[in-house]
Amino acid sequence: MLRDGFDSILWLVVGLVFLGFAVAAFVFAAMAREDAYRAAEKQTKKFWLILLGINLVVNLLLPMLFLQIAGLIAAIVFMVDVRPALRAISGGGGGGRRGGGSSSDGPYGPYNGGR
Repeated sequence: MLRDGFDSILWLVVGLVFLGFAVAAFVFAAMAREDAYRAAEKQTKKFWLILLGINLVVNLLLPMLFLQIAGLIAAIVFMVDVRPALRAISGGGGGGRRGGGSSSDGPYGPYNGGR
């Protein structure tokens, strides 16, 4: 009896993680500029929005594990390959730094080599 409850909660958590990842990938794909996809030599924005949109619909309406895993793979490919390329083209890939500092900048400002 306790095992059934645990399994249900586990599958609910897995489903929510899949859904959250699908939403995040779709939002990031929608926010990127169309020309950045072409400049990064990736598939078009329309392609990724359709693919990730289908993934989102599957996760919301048809919770079938095989389709969810296929959609998760597409979302992972977008997040680890396409999104970093888009950020590099759009100027958003500053290695976690904001403001576009120099490569010799430390956490408290420029490093001058002890001079």
